[in-house]
Amino acid sequence: MSLLDRLRAQIAQDGPISVAEYVTRCLHDPRDGYYATRPALGEDGDFLTAPAVSQMFGELIGLWILETWTLMGRPAPVRLVEIGPGDGTLISDILRAARLLPEFLAAADLRLVEVSPPLRRVQAAKLANAPVTPRWADRLEAVPAGAPLLLVANEVLDCLPAHQFVRTLDGWAERVVGLDEHGNLAFGLKHLGPPPVGEDLEPGVVVESSPAQAALGSEIGHRVARDGGAALLIDYGRDAPGPGDTLQALKAHTKVSPLAQPGQADLTVWADFPAVLAAAAEAGATTGPILPQGAFLQGLGIDQRAQALAAARPDQADKLARQLDRLTGAAQMGQLFKAVCLSAPGLSPPLFEGP
Repeated sequence: MSLLDRLRAQIAQDGPISVAEYVTRCLHDPRDGYYATRPALGEDGDFLTAPAVSQMFGELIGLWILETWTLMGRPAPVRLVEIGPGDGTLISDILRAARLLPEFLAAADLRLVEVSPPLRRVQAAKLANAPVTPRWADRLEAVPAGAPLLLVANEVLDCLPAHQFVRTLDGWAERVVGLDEHGNLAFGLKHLGPPPVGEDLEPGVVVESSPAQAALGSEIGHRVARDGGAALLIDYGRDAPGPGDTLQALKAHTKVSPLAQPGQADLTVWADFPAVLAAAAEAGATTGPILPQGAFLQGLGIDQRAQALAAARPDQADKLARQLDRLTGAAQMGQLFKAVCLSAPGLSPPLFEGP
């Protein structure tokens, strides 16, 4: 029985489910979930992430990690952690840049937080000849504590489920996934009563809330506050609280209905950076500003890096210019994607100053 059939049967028996539960089932169902069975990344897959656009992205993050480690006093060991490593391209590029500082590689304890068995296999193949041997964990809390942390999470928050609430004439309602009169999946509303907040919002407005995103911010914040270090989170999302329906499904780089093919398309929502930073601060971490990805990469010197690569390989100059625009252009990833940093009190990583 397919995931679609099992969802229909569950809803017919127990009633509609929240959007958050639906997304979780679609992405992580052990038998048919997208990440559990068929994640497709890259040009030939369903979506393209920044590390696949250009090696410059990962190399500059690698340099940011080296400089942050130096500011930390070069502790050894240091936990080098990536959450959601995808196909392993980002961590591979980070480790290549880290060869500039062999002392860091000697100190690094590499941990990859990955729940997808297919992606673990891809990552292992990619890192077969890496200068540091990786070890895997299903969740961050399974990564041993007791050593300073340098953590990267690129396009992880957007994969975490969010609840959706709709302002109606009668108050607030939660958007749910149920069945229409033909037995097909359909969105519906579960009324919650008079609105406790948002009285000024117009009927029809959607507000999203992701306890899962906030929980990850809290967990990372607690780790860096307790053990030391810093975490860099990069994702697409909002830098200020606000309404909006951001749920989308991608298949073969094309937007499709989130209800059309459960488990066969990637489902995402925008990262709620204000909520993530608030949770991390409450857990004891220092939080920096929310920077557009373009400004972050330019602060690290991506323009100069692109110029140097183009000078060395003139035949690649046009390609490098397109890659640079894709990563930093306001109409591309440069403005929609944001970078934030969570760090131990007293540590100010490059480009991120604490309050």
